[in-house]
Amino acid sequence: MTRQNLLIVISDEHRRDAMGCMGHPIVQTPNLDALAARGAVFERAYTPSPMCVPTRAALACGDWVHNIRHWDSAQPYDGKRRSWMRELRDAGVEVVSIGKLHFRSGEDDNGFSQEIPPMHVVGGVGWPIGLLRDPLPDYDAAGELAADVGVGESSYTRYDRDITTATEEWLHASAGQDQPWAAFVSLVSPHYPLTCPQEWSDLYDPARMDLPVGYQETPPDHHEMKNVQGFFNYDTYFDEQKMREAKAAYYGLTSFMDNCFGRVMTALEQSGQAENTVVVYISDHGDMMGDQGFWTKQVMYEQSAGVPMIVAGPGVPKGRRVTTCANLRDIAATAFDVLNVDAEASGTALTTLANAPDDPDRTGFSEYHDGGSTTGTFMVRWQMWKYVHYVGQDPQLFDLAADPDERQNLAEVKDHNPRVSAALAEGERRLREICDPDAVNTLAFADQRAKIEELGGREACLTAYLFNHTPAPGQT
Repeated sequence: MTRQNLLIVISDEHRRDAMGCMGHPIVQTPNLDALAARGAVFERAYTPSPMCVPTRAALACGDWVHNIRHWDSAQPYDGKRRSWMRELRDAGVEVVSIGKLHFRSGEDDNGFSQEIPPMHVVGGVGWPIGLLRDPLPDYDAAGELAADVGVGESSYTRYDRDITTATEEWLHASAGQDQPWAAFVSLVSPHYPLTCPQEWSDLYDPARMDLPVGYQETPPDHHEMKNVQGFFNYDTYFDEQKMREAKAAYYGLTSFMDNCFGRVMTALEQSGQAENTVVVYISDHGDMMGDQGFWTKQVMYEQSAGVPMIVAGPGVPKGRRVTTCANLRDIAATAFDVLNVDAEASGTALTTLANAPDDPDRTGFSEYHDGGSTTGTFMVRWQMWKYVHYVGQDPQLFDLAADPDERQNLAEVKDHNPRVSAALAEGERRLREICDPDAVNTLAFADQRAKIEELGGREACLTAYLFNHTPAPGQT
């Protein structure tokens, strides 16, 4: 069997629909579109949690957040549970990380042979204010999102350029070696700050931006959604002009990220390794970008919980559109399949899903236990249905075929028709096949109380490590 390599490129905060290959009328992503044309696009891929730190821990472990108990932005992956990277490395695969990881520390055994300019959480702690969920504190940093909108370089775009150059150099250096390799290349764009380099800003005119879903309409009337929106009150700082400028900057940063991705693909080709390398493109979560009054992530709408996912390379069908639900949890199984490593994984390899008939019954899943939330939130997706369960609160139910923008919560409709009643029951049944939401919620709060005490109490969590986005290493 010909030796295969695995190249995973993960961006940060790239919403699933913001690609040309997903039919977006404005965003220009020629390099991602080219990857999609020669591979498989997963149209229903989800994040384990719409927040960076718990998602990256779940991705590393190949398991759900409630199983690994890295609930939030102050409980990052710490190497104690074996990662898929460590399984590969111990099986003789060279495993390199280049770029953002958002784990606890490079001093932990995260599983990589080497970490090239890694970004870990601040101070090995992260964002402790997210632990404070009962009661919710005030969060005063939300105004930074709108304030940072503009044209120019940021520490993140400079860091992405460094990551891209380091990846190019590593790919050329790895050419000709006998040892199989896996590379985890993690770009930060289009994550805010929404400061976009001039070349990419010039592609988008703020006056021609699409308006957010439900723009200037009443936001969703749901208790927990109001909690999240009140805590992360980003929308307060956006008038229409600032909103248009922010969307133009986000699309520009997406095109900038696509250009970085294209440079990596060119280096892979020039190194002579493209023919025996499976390439996976993903992001850790999406971005609401003003839809229904929300910005960034934290909620279960498709723009936040959905992620882009493209797989191409040997053994992957070209031009395939996969409608089976997939998840970043499946990356571990994918790595074992591509590198032919005998290790257990709770997910299913994306290479397997891409070659199988579509399965509309495979359950999509995500959960949230981080800042702004007062209770555990759980999402399940199957067929056209999305069910969102809030422990102790009313659920949400959306028919994504009839209502792709998720504007009508069918769970609120009085006198449910039999179809809606059956979908609500099925959603809860599927959720309880995965976990007991009440027990998980209780465990999350208990772990978070213990972490609060470990960090010195509530006041310490309120005053330590205050930031809106993690500083990039080596940048100012």
